[in-house]
Amino acid sequence: MRRDCIAYIYTVQSILNILNYTLRMKIAVEGCCHGELDKIYETLEYIEKKNSIKIDLLLICGDFQAVRNVADLQCMAVPQHYQKLNTFYKYYSGEKKAPYLTVFIGGNHEASNYLQELPYGGWVAPNIYYMGYAGVIQVGGVRIGGLSGIFKGRDYNKGHFEHSPFNNETKRTVYHVRSFDVFRLKQISRPVDIFLSHDWPRGIYNFGNVNMLLKKKQYFREEVEQDRLGSPAAKELLFHIKPDYWFAAHLHVKFPAIVQHQSSDGNQKTTKFLSLDKCLPRRKFLQILDVPHDAEKPIKIELDPEWLVILRSTNHLMNLTKMARYMPGPGSSERWDFTVKKEEMNKILEDFGGDLSLPENFERTAPIHDPNQSKKKSGPPSLVINPQTSLLCTMLDLTDPNAVFLGKDSHIKPEDLSAMESASGESQATEGEDEDDDVEDEEETEYESEPSFMSMSGSERSFLSSSNADESFFSENLNFSRDDQNASYNPDEISISDEEDEFKEIMAAQREAQKSDSSDEKLASPLKNVNIDSESSSLNTSLRSSEDEIASPIKSIVSEGSKLASPNKSLQDSYELDELDPEFLEMIAAQKKHQDLKSGGHIEIAASNSDDEVEEILKEQKLKKSKGIPESASPTEELLDNKASTDKSSQKRNEGTECEESPQTKRLKRRNQQLYTESDS
Repeated sequence: MRRDCIAYIYTVQSILNILNYTLRMKIAVEGCCHGELDKIYETLEYIEKKNSIKIDLLLICGDFQAVRNVADLQCMAVPQHYQKLNTFYKYYSGEKKAPYLTVFIGGNHEASNYLQELPYGGWVAPNIYYMGYAGVIQVGGVRIGGLSGIFKGRDYNKGHFEHSPFNNETKRTVYHVRSFDVFRLKQISRPVDIFLSHDWPRGIYNFGNVNMLLKKKQYFREEVEQDRLGSPAAKELLFHIKPDYWFAAHLHVKFPAIVQHQSSDGNQKTTKFLSLDKCLPRRKFLQILDVPHDAEKPIKIELDPEWLVILRSTNHLMNLTKMARYMPGPGSSERWDFTVKKEEMNKILEDFGGDLSLPENFERTAPIHDPNQSKKKSGPPSLVINPQTSLLCTMLDLTDPNAVFLGKDSHIKPEDLSAMESASGESQATEGEDEDDDVEDEEETEYESEPSFMSMSGSERSFLSSSNADESFFSENLNFSRDDQNASYNPDEISISDEEDEFKEIMAAQREAQKSDSSDEKLASPLKNVNIDSESSSLNTSLRSSEDEIASPIKSIVSEGSKLASPNKSLQDSYELDELDPEFLEMIAAQKKHQDLKSGGHIEIAASNSDDEVEEILKEQKLKKSKGIPESASPTEELLDNKASTDKSSQKRNEGTECEESPQTKRLKRRNQQLYTESDS
């Protein structure tokens, strides 16, 4: 009888473990891909085999390099000796199929002609999905957002005017982030679980161990000290969207940080940030994330209803010219708040026939690579309309930029198209003009590759909060022995550790810094001190004595309102705003009034007094305050500090009306639903 009871208990426990496992999915996150798909997939298969796990999804943070053939190399902004096909062409041609569902964003080393075919996202090969200039999708109920490209101030307010064939200038400007795409992402009001960017959010280094970062990348010091490292646009999104996780790449170094947000309802939200390296031996380029997901939804890509509504409602703001256009805001004469209502989402769902599953409708739009012709010169790739983009544009009544440039889009009038062509120009940039787009390693010091695990069990996101999954799996010591290495891409020793410990140590350091601010006399700072009532419930804040990488106290915390300047040093690379524009000044004044009514963007934590270096920093802050140095301005106010001149033509606003369904869309709605249904079958 006793033996039967024990067997029954073990059976029940096994069933519970199985049920618990089905509520979780394992997501691999990779830094810069650089076209090394074969090596990345082989590494994931190796991890699966050694640890008896199944990886469900791969996320890549840019520099994907979807090069289909030799002609595509002409559209990639890299030095000639780095122009290599690598291995993506095998997946495009059908020689291989991606063994994992793969989702990626664009970086600054891409086959831009191909990615431009899919401005709203789409399949670049079977089982490999590009998120577009900006986007939000869902996989297994996990909501994933992304922003492609890197920030460059002088191009931020311009339209997506570039198209194939590219010249030396447009080959680089094509991957610069545009304010239009950031504006769309800032309309998101519902929780996002994971966000991807290629750039770092500006100032993120102040939320982690900046000293350790500068030991690894000494040439970052000047930009860090001047608060110029990273993207101000990504920073705005970080404090607006407040995702559970934010992954980035670009700077070729692993760096964790924790940002604690203050919400209007008083509930504290936390974002765990992690930057990853590029795919090389003995580099920290891979992360395994364990995430609860909706068991009722399959692990496949679904379109996000809120994002689809945002795309449709903001289509009239699209700019395809080289002239600057400022996005509307408080005080503007046109609509500026496109917060999505539930009724609008229901309408979108109805338009798509009640199913937002992404159809697997990949089609080749360029010749596959022919090894026999690899050394022969070929002309630049021609401009192509991708059927995936055409279908989505018909469904949502959107503008397809490539169709516009080819004169095949009814949204743009012929005279407007002529203006675009004359505005785009053919100016030639000198090689190296955007040298700061390229991140070169200061030295070839190789850090031990460390694909590791992170847990998201404490998430407060919708269904994610209901998970009580067993965490014991992540307490195991998982190691790959030296004898097991059988591939050249693997380092001598790959270890898998619990990444959560790094974040725990950051939290502990921030907690100690918070305690030091409990005295009657507040520490002087150009920011306002805000007390933290409690840590995130998802984190254990105890320090781990065996590792001191993140254990040192956080030196300082910067506000959301720190300087929004271009990463470049010259004024011409800052935001192109004319401070004499009356309409713009009126809008800025209204925005300032609007922001004064809102709560602060994040929490500042006072640093510990036990560190001499920190005490010196605090003395400098007190001295600045005693001299009456003003507080940091908000991002919107600081736009006025940029003195970059702008043509009068760049001050014009394209008058757009709110997007309404065209007669064509209404007539074809039923047919569109049928197309999506048939494409998915």
